[in-house]
Amino acid sequence: MPSETEIYSALTEIFHDVFMRDDIALAPETSAKDIKGWDSFKQIEIILGVEDRFGIKLNTRELDSLRNVGDLAAVVANKAA
Repeated sequence: MPSETEIYSALTEIFHDVFMRDDIALAPETSAKDIKGWDSFKQIEIILGVEDRFGIKLNTRELDSLRNVGDLAAVVANKAA
């Protein structure tokens, strides 16, 4: 099971790749309103990156529960356990 630090490090890399920006710093409360260009298409890219990086699949219920990066990190921690 990855540690919280490992999860946030991987999520940061995924966000840097998806948005093609290295200046994005993630916090648990970071949400789409905080990152310019985070729309539904970017959300799909983020989810695909997370699933690929952690070897997990997120279901519809889990996807619907995501409100911020902290929620995403918690789902990853649960699924990767």
